[in-house]
Amino acid sequence: MPDATPSEMTERKKIFRTTVDGNVVKRVYTADDIEGPGQEDTGAPGEYPFTRHIMPNGYRSRLWTMRQYAGFATVEETNQRYRYLYRNGQTGFSVAFHLPTQEGYDSDHPLSAGEVGRCGVAVDSLADMERLWQDIPLAEVSTSMTINATAPVILAMYIAAAEKQGAKRRELRGTVQNDILKEYIARNTYTFAPAASMRLVTDVCAYCARNMPRWNSISISGYHIREAGATAAQEAGFTLANGIAYVKAMMARGMEVDSFAPQFSFFFAAYTNVLEEVAKFRALRRMWARIMKERFGAKDPRSMMLRYHVQTDGFTLTAQQPLNNTVRVALQALAAVLGGCQSLHTNSYDEALALPSEEAVQVALRTQQIIAHESGAADTVDPMGGSYYVEWLTGELEKKAMAYIREVDGMGGALRAIEQGYIQREIAASAYHYQLAVDSGEQVVVGVNEFVNEDDHLPETLEIGPEVEQRQVQKLRELRRERDNDKVSAVLEQVRRVAASDENVMPALIEAVKAYATVGEISAALRDVFGEYREPSIL
Repeated sequence: MPDATPSEMTERKKIFRTTVDGNVVKRVYTADDIEGPGQEDTGAPGEYPFTRHIMPNGYRSRLWTMRQYAGFATVEETNQRYRYLYRNGQTGFSVAFHLPTQEGYDSDHPLSAGEVGRCGVAVDSLADMERLWQDIPLAEVSTSMTINATAPVILAMYIAAAEKQGAKRRELRGTVQNDILKEYIARNTYTFAPAASMRLVTDVCAYCARNMPRWNSISISGYHIREAGATAAQEAGFTLANGIAYVKAMMARGMEVDSFAPQFSFFFAAYTNVLEEVAKFRALRRMWARIMKERFGAKDPRSMMLRYHVQTDGFTLTAQQPLNNTVRVALQALAAVLGGCQSLHTNSYDEALALPSEEAVQVALRTQQIIAHESGAADTVDPMGGSYYVEWLTGELEKKAMAYIREVDGMGGALRAIEQGYIQREIAASAYHYQLAVDSGEQVVVGVNEFVNEDDHLPETLEIGPEVEQRQVQKLRELRRERDNDKVSAVLEQVRRVAASDENVMPALIEAVKAYATVGEISAALRDVFGEYREPSIL
């Protein structure tokens, strides 16, 4: 039988999309597809609007920071993991705190039972923070801390621990996430009501602007928005809408935009559709540059540069055939590098099952190192630039993301859009459509709904036993017996007084943690002033 002619060939799907609810993809793209408003404004690497990269040399001068998000059990065990990763070539630290610390509870609080050390490291006091960084010089390393509701308290502990090592505040390098808006949208580890939380966020940003010039005072996160089910365009649009809200809040404090904006950073997910992710990162840089220059009047180029960390997408990891996750992570990490990230975490193949094992963490780190040193992806700036498809997709994602920003603006900004449930409903709808596509087989997930094995071999996983909680509670009790409790009472009263005033709360928090007041005690003092938030029903 003769081969089919081109006119007789059928395609394997009626419609090709980048992802579920993503952009419809044509068979081929040409120069005609990238003509139109905005498409010509790519510029050169290192030049406004930074579409191609924020630095003219890309990775030719300096590779991205290789961070592995880590934290489990007690600070002693996590410290060992940090030193293991550092010996294996990690170039920056990234701290995962357990849920009680994130929510403002000590390890001996009734609500902490069963959660101590499970999804991150247990940090209750400055004593824990000191042990977490034992033999790691904080003046010499870069540290990222994923913490939001209690970000001011944890940053205060980090500052105090560093100063005990002899470091100065102006020397410290790193990032505190400090992005509370996405907690109300997607992650839900909030404590205080939105207005009080925004006050604490801006206190941290203002303090860092004046005292810690090398520290990123906020990491505005699209990662968790994407993990909740958002599309690439929703991740981009809603994250930048949150960024706009933070800039406006800082300016409302009377601060000039160029005094704080260079210390704003971002955090995004990298999904498995490589080319869509590359286009997303390019679009995000261009959008933020224009927003900062045209909307807020920024003059310092650093205020217009979207600097961002990427984490490969945990949502895509599967418990079935977990070794397949190494391929997913490699593709996602490659997308982050081709897109021009400044910092990268690669997930471990066993994270759909448990906290990562030491072997899985090493494979994840080696993935970054192979991309950096063997793939050639880091040898030229914006290697995908000029592709008709990528340039078209960059423009399409920008249009869709900007439409979301305009919708949020029309509601009065991100905070009002969150309070009305708009952002949450949009993301929930996308998540629902994705699950329908997986259930129907329209969206293939290898090893889950296609190419399934009857007997999957599961690797050995890391387990956190009940003895971790027992040890942490015992240490906490000893701390309370040995410290000066009269001083603790005095510093907690000072925290309440400052929280009820217009003063920046950071100096009072630093004094409180130096007296070994705990995360739970300080958070309780703030609750006395701000109350505690309960989410209304929005669906």
